[in-house]
Amino acid sequence: MTDQPLAGRTVIDLTTALAGPYATLLLAGLGATVIKVENPATGGDSSRNNAPYLGRDGLNLARRHEDDLSVSMLLRGRNKLSVTLDLKNPRSRKVFTDLVRDADVLVENYSPGVTRRLGISYDEVREINPRLVYTSISGFGAQGGPGSGKAMDSIIQALSGVMMTAGEPDEGPVRFGLPIGDLLAPLFAVVGTVSALLQAEHTGEGQHVDVSMLGALTSLVACEPFDAFDAVGLPQRTGSMVPRLAPFGILPAADGFVALCAPTDTFAHGVLRAIGRPDLADDDRYRTRDQRVRSADELHGLIREWCRERPLAEILAAFTAEGVPAAEVREPREAVRDPLVREREEVVPLRHPAHGAVADLAGTGVPIRFSAARVSLDRPAPALGEHNEHVYRELLGYSEQDLAELVAESVI
Repeated sequence: MTDQPLAGRTVIDLTTALAGPYATLLLAGLGATVIKVENPATGGDSSRNNAPYLGRDGLNLARRHEDDLSVSMLLRGRNKLSVTLDLKNPRSRKVFTDLVRDADVLVENYSPGVTRRLGISYDEVREINPRLVYTSISGFGAQGGPGSGKAMDSIIQALSGVMMTAGEPDEGPVRFGLPIGDLLAPLFAVVGTVSALLQAEHTGEGQHVDVSMLGALTSLVACEPFDAFDAVGLPQRTGSMVPRLAPFGILPAADGFVALCAPTDTFAHGVLRAIGRPDLADDDRYRTRDQRVRSADELHGLIREWCRERPLAEILAAFTAEGVPAAEVREPREAVRDPLVREREEVVPLRHPAHGAVADLAGTGVPIRFSAARVSLDRPAPALGEHNEHVYRELLGYSEQDLAELVAESVI
């Protein structure tokens, strides 16, 4: 027994790219044995060919050596076992059946209709293993959606409405720099998968967990009442400032930017004291929240001018002294090296399996702390088919001749 929450659970990972592999990465970090099934005919997961690459010479935009690995795969492949299997090959059916017969979870992110064409749909897999939790991550849901049913992050951002919540009011839509559509759906997929596992313990029956990228992101858009804002005349897009929460937003300093969040009377009056204008706390323009919202532009202009002439350190010291929530706006490279997130292993060093830490790279950890369980992403990403021998021979009991025949017939 181990002290990992999902220890003893086996996950068959049929995913590729980002959304699906991030879900199975989290399951692996929680302790599940994740068997990543990759197509040998196409070179495996598409992420294996994403630049940049890490190898003995460090980081490069193109492969220089055979063992150079994509940073994308180094991130998403950790703690997983890689086997090859061409699911289009008729002989793969028996191998696939053997893989899922005793598994707990299968995760796939094919376009709708593909699993049925391959003979591995939920209904077909349920006949093999009725206890299995079958999790699908797709752009628009298992029933399909607009166009071909294929979805990229930018398409999902566009359709969800989130692009029209950011940016200046008089400018065009803004794509989030983080692929939020790709990264949000797997979080819900993991919640759904673990919930279905818990239910299966009581019922003895697995089920189909169906998560769409569009639904996941649009549900978050609906967490903020943007339709209500629009109905009462509040702007939905306000750029770097948020008038309905004034004072609130991103302000320029002499040497960077500061994020300020002061929507309550206590915080707002603290801001006024910090900028040397305590007298304005009793001003009818700024005394209450509703008054500050009506005078938001004037209030933000006053704070902006004070911040613009001062260095970040002075601004943050003044706000902190008054108990006002404020922070420096950091570059990603600096943020992922914060000692706090490193100590908590929410971000961890990224290493090449053969050459180690040949570049100073950071990778996502499992951002959950348990009081009586351990989580980790401490095993490097595998090479394509690296665990064929272990999984097919040691776990499934195939003979050396069986493997030789599967290789000869291009099944694995």
